[in-house]
Amino acid sequence: MKKMLVALMGMFLLVILGCGGGGEEKAQPTAKAEGTQAKAAPTEAIQAEATLIDSQGNEVGQATLEETAKGVKINLTVKNLPPGEHAFHIHEKAVCEPPDFKTAGGHFNPFNKEHGLDNPKGPHAGDLPNITVGQDGSGTYEIMAPLVTLKAGEKNSLFHPGGTALMIHIKPDDNVTDPAGAAGARIACGPINKK
Repeated sequence: MKKMLVALMGMFLLVILGCGGGGEEKAQPTAKAEGTQAKAAPTEAIQAEATLIDSQGNEVGQATLEETAKGVKINLTVKNLPPGEHAFHIHEKAVCEPPDFKTAGGHFNPFNKEHGLDNPKGPHAGDLPNITVGQDGSGTYEIMAPLVTLKAGEKNSLFHPGGTALMIHIKPDDNVTDPAGAAGARIACGPINKK
């Protein structure tokens, strides 16, 4: 009887040790997998920002820009602007001298297209949807710019030599008329800077 009990205890110990050993062997691949995941962690997104001023030099907006798989996402907040619909574009130079902001040049157009999101020969890379400002002169928007990038060295990079700027016009863009969509005067401008 004692021999049988000793034999059973021995088998019990072997089973426990066998399971423990198996558990240790399984732990090793898990550790390797975790190490692989750490190496494959996504890189930090490329970001930029812009502060928009009006024709008197007063701050009227803030924008953050972020590189995404679908282009550059622009989060824009504005204040103290005329209520209603306004054209919103990316211009070809990062120089915003009031009162008319002509120093920002024309629309950012690295692919030499015609103006307008609805133009069959367009659009400019800097053509964006109109924004609608509320009756209190403010608004918040999320706008995708699919034809531009924040990556350095690309033909359509917003950080090309001379830089780029965000621009708001007094009128809405008709999305067809070359070269600027009949959007009228420039009322707010902000150079795009690396964050």
